Amino acid sequence: MKIASFSVRGSTDVRLGVLAGEGALADLADAAGDEEWARDMLAFLRSGEEGLALARECARAPRRLLPLGEVRLLAPLTAPGKILAVGLNYAEHREEVSSAAPRPPYPEGFVKLASTIVGPEDPVVAWPDVRQMDYEGELAVVVGAVAHNVSLEEALGYVAGYTIANDVSARDWQASERRRGRSPLMGKNFPTFCPLGPWLVTRDEIPDPQELSLSLRVNGELRQHATTAEMLFPVREILAHWSKLRLLPGDVILTGTPAGVALGRPDPEPFWLRPGDLVEVEIERIGVLRNPVVAAAASP
Repeated sequence: MKIASFSVRGSTDVRLGVLAGEGALADLADAAGDEEWARDMLAFLRSGEEGLALARECARAPRRLLPLGEVRLLAPLTAPGKILAVGLNYAEHREEVSSAAPRPPYPEGFVKLASTIVGPEDPVVAWPDVRQMDYEGELAVVVGAVAHNVSLEEALGYVAGYTIANDVSARDWQASERRRGRSPLMGKNFPTFCPLGPWLVTRDEIPDPQELSLSLRVNGELRQHATTAEMLFPVREILAHWSKLRLLPGDVILTGTPAGVALGRPDPEPFWLRPGDLVEVEIERIGVLRNPVVAAAASP
């Protein structure tokens, strides 16, 4: 199933819906009444089988269908407890940006803040303080159950589903932090720097997350293209290792980006994101995450 967070255009009321066919959402809130988990993805994930059963029934026999043109799709999750991101998880990307970096013995990465999340179609802001804004299309994993010290064999059983992320990066800030021996904080966490969506695809539709093609386009030009089979650390290994931190329902894991980022170009200057650009990340069996880049609004 494809489960979306949305609001009806002109309303701020957040609801959940199940994609019915290609052009409409079956309204879960209409079917579930006052249940909180029909209006909030985190509560939905915590509801476990109860929420999934209703979602399946709603998809089979929807009480209310809303055409996608009448709704605004939101980020599937806006307040996850954790966003953990794997760094340099594709060999060609590791080589293009850090050729001297040896392959680590286990997944390494950084933390992104929930305040970076925006939804599909929402703008990514080109902040005045950022001179080198880069794109990174990624498969995002959403945790569905408490996972602590899980094995490789059972790791995928803790996945609720998958979505798409763009790990937008401020490379100038990132380089400054790295020179001082710091982990990337500012370089990864400006507001709007984590577009997420367009919906959550439940894990039964993607039994093997290492069989997906991923591409990223800027203004229609292909910049990144790979398959998730190329990950140095596959999803199950990332989950098993990072479950030592005790993963919770709704936690999001970004699994790394393939080669083709602006930073990896011989002359990156023409490839940095700028106002007016349109970034599209597409992952097989999930969909397209599309976000325009806009200039920061002037201070009043």
